Amino acid sequence: MALQHPLPDEIVELIARRFHVLADPTRIKLLDRLRLGEATVQELTDAVGSTKQNVSKHLGVLVDSGIIARRKEGNLTHYRVVDDAVYRLCEEVCGSVERQLEGLHAVLRAASGT
Repeated sequence: MALQHPLPDEIVELIARRFHVLADPTRIKLLDRLRLGEATVQELTDAVGSTKQNVSKHLGVLVDSGIIARRKEGNLTHYRVVDDAVYRLCEEVCGSVERQLEGLHAVLRAASGT
C-alpha cells in the first residue's frame, strides 16, 4: 500500500513515535538479542549488560509500541519480536552507517598517508 503524500499528521506522529522508541541504545541492543529468538528478562539483562530494572523499563516501552510481545510461562516472562519490519529498518540504517564509517576511515587513512 502506497502512502499518501504529503503524509497525514496522524501518520507523521506514529512514525515519529516509532523512531523515538528506536532511538535508545539499550533498546537497539535488546532487539539485536531478540533477533536470535525469544528470551527472558534475565537472558536479556545478561546480553545487554544492564540491570533487570533498566531492561524491564525498556522492554515495557518496546511492548507498548507493538514491536515486541511477552508471554508468561510459570514465573518467567519471555519476550519476542512481533513486528519484523523493525529489522528491515535497522538493516537499512545499519548499512547506511557502515558505509559512512567506511568512507570516514578511508579519508582518515588518506590523510595519514597509510
